[in-house]
Amino acid sequence: MQDNALTVKDLTKRYQGFTLDHVSFDVPRGSIVGLIGENGAGKSTAINAVLGLVQKDGGSVSFFGRPGEELDGAARSQIGVVFDGSNFPELLTPARLNKVLKGSYPSWDEGKFFSLLEQLGLPQRKKIKEFSKGMKMKLSIAAALSHQAKLLILDEATSGLDPVVRDDILDLFLDFVQEEDHSILVSSHITSDLEKVADYIVFLHQGRVVFCKPKDELIYRYGILRCGEAQFQALRREDMEAFRRQDYQWDVLVADREAAARRYPKAVVDPATIDDIMLLYVKGERP
Repeated sequence: MQDNALTVKDLTKRYQGFTLDHVSFDVPRGSIVGLIGENGAGKSTAINAVLGLVQKDGGSVSFFGRPGEELDGAARSQIGVVFDGSNFPELLTPARLNKVLKGSYPSWDEGKFFSLLEQLGLPQRKKIKEFSKGMKMKLSIAAALSHQAKLLILDEATSGLDPVVRDDILDLFLDFVQEEDHSILVSSHITSDLEKVADYIVFLHQGRVVFCKPKDELIYRYGILRCGEAQFQALRREDMEAFRRQDYQWDVLVADREAAARRYPKAVVDPATIDDIMLLYVKGERP
């Protein structure tokens, strides 16, 4: 069996003033992969190019071991897509939407759809235009989960939602990947959500991949070494991932905080969040 639900290799897309530059990453089966980066880093461009919504200028995309260009209708129905915002005609009700989608997807599971509506507290006969943003997002995800999708691709699916709704959606993601052949690629600027659910993190900066790493490695091994000027000058450059000068100290990103604490016992070495790591790469300097 192909180990990856999605394989992206050297994906390139050029616009005036921006290039998505040879982006490569995998989404292993049974995993959640978080795509992070500052605004304008290329997250949405990458997702649009992966889905074929914009024509790529180079590279390849494979789903379930097959080139994206060769997917038939049955294979495409195994990919569920959710974008930020409403994805359905606003005058429909969920009950009416069910009939539309039932005619669009041979694999549509009506029972699952209505079960998810009940689970998520969504009324069947209320028009979508009357739904809140959180309700619309829940509806989009319920629909994506109801046509036997094996891969979900979500662009800022939790953006602008309150913490309770976001937690409900994250629980749905975790339930979905309990099936070992189910996978999720989700872009988000809310890195705390990804800390809860992601297995791997792909970090884009200025159109390029900075790293693809297991989330646990980032959370449990990376750290921020804080020190004064004299000690900073004495640090080995190979111990630094990135660094930034603050008002009274230097903040240095290290890939192994326990090793850094042993090597530099007079420095303070704190755990790093994904936000901390991203901020130091974006705002700081590289050795």
